[in-house]
Amino acid sequence: MLKIKYQGIRPAPGYPSQPDHTEKRPMWNLLKSDTEIDLQLSDSLAMMPASAVSALVFGHSEAKYFAVGAIDKDQVQSYSKRKGMELETVERWLAPILNYDDNKESKE
Repeated sequence: MLKIKYQGIRPAPGYPSQPDHTEKRPMWNLLKSDTEIDLQLSDSLAMMPASAVSALVFGHSEAKYFAVGAIDKDQVQSYSKRKGMELETVERWLAPILNYDDNKESKE
């Protein structure tokens, strides 16, 4: 295998610093991945073939990985408006990092 020395980070959709898998759709549309390299997304946004990887690449020696913490309902509501997606859809995709249960108050 090639040993590559790389300075920077490569956060990928679905991982702690970019928990929203739906961000793959704009990436695919921009790159025309389905037609240019025959890389498909399933309905659940899994990449096909399964050996495929995607990421945003930041090549800077001081770039650091981070995690998005638990988010409250007001943040999800704002995000859903900015994305133009139904609140329930955004909540489903971001369920692991929600700081509230359904229509209840925050978990704090």
